[in-house]
Amino acid sequence: MIDNNEIEKILTKLENLEDEELAVKLLGEFNRCSSELGRLLLNRDSSLSNEEWEELCKKAKMKLDNIIKTIEHC
Repeated sequence: MIDNNEIEKILTKLENLEDEELAVKLLGEFNRCSSELGRLLLNRDSSLSNEEWEELCKKAKMKLDNIIKTIEHC
């Protein structure tokens, strides 16, 4: 998961972007990706095998990491 300091850095970076439309788009994507990962981690679907659950978590984490990198490089 992401710690509060990292979230603060991300939000500050987005607040300081000159392109407000881009900032809103990136914030929405960040929220969507972090929510997806959080749901997977907290509400494990009992119909999934452990391997399936781990793979979904891995993919969700990769998506979140990618959006964080995109925000950091703006």
